[in-house]
Amino acid sequence: MRKIALITDSSCDLNLSTIEEYNIKMLPLRIIYKDREFLDKVTLTPKELYRTIREEIPTTSLPDLKYTKDVIEKVIEEGYTDAIVITVSSKLSGTYNSLRLLCEDYEKNLNFHFFDTRTLGFPQGAIVLQVTKMIEEKKDLDEILNSLEDIRERTHGFITFETLEFLKRGGRIGRVSGTIGEMLHLKPIVSSNDDGVLYTYAKTRGRKKALSKMRGILEEYLEKGKCRVWILSADCDEEALEFLKNVKNHHNITEISLEEIGAGMGIHTGPGALGMCIYEEKN
Repeated sequence: MRKIALITDSSCDLNLSTIEEYNIKMLPLRIIYKDREFLDKVTLTPKELYRTIREEIPTTSLPDLKYTKDVIEKVIEEGYTDAIVITVSSKLSGTYNSLRLLCEDYEKNLNFHFFDTRTLGFPQGAIVLQVTKMIEEKKDLDEILNSLEDIRERTHGFITFETLEFLKRGGRIGRVSGTIGEMLHLKPIVSSNDDGVLYTYAKTRGRKKALSKMRGILEEYLEKGKCRVWILSADCDEEALEFLKNVKNHHNITEISLEEIGAGMGIHTGPGALGMCIYEEKN
């Protein structure tokens, strides 16, 4: 009888209560300041990050090696036969490749099944949630693995930013384009493409137009069929709740909730980022 564990990194942005509820094995990113270091979601909360980020912008690094080994060894001790490892896009982080290398040391005791989401943030988390549900429903391992591509294709994420400052400092956009964007009050809406790379889905002038465009994008998906929706907030809960209230009554929304953009992602988005994740339900 196979016993399946699900392992993911904290880029997934699932909150701790969800991680505990579904028994997800989460590997926290390291968040590094000049004189101290934290583990995403474990020793640093998003609110703590946003409170200090304008004074110092930390960097992120791969999940802590010892923590990761401890998680894998515990999975083996608990009698799991298989581990589905779902990671942030390999084009945006070295997590996927580093985990594959590390897990080679444990292959005699555990069967690993790796999946590159080609995305990051809550869209990664939405994929994780769909897989955990299949595990809870006692679906066959092969059925779960064969469903991964379809789940990824049904999952979409979009985000806009209060400022381009943090993307610019983190090297996600060039300094020149970031400065020009700020001068022109450009508010890009960013998504990830099929290769797992971030790209500008749309450009708008000003926050109001950006949120209006985001609503239009959501409505395009809802016109096609039923969707599960998450609204994502980086320290802008009031504005995100208002956005949620304006869209929640659409007849094709099966469920909608507000989620927090975690510290690992928040380093790059900065406070004020507002996003959404859309999962197209099967009809």
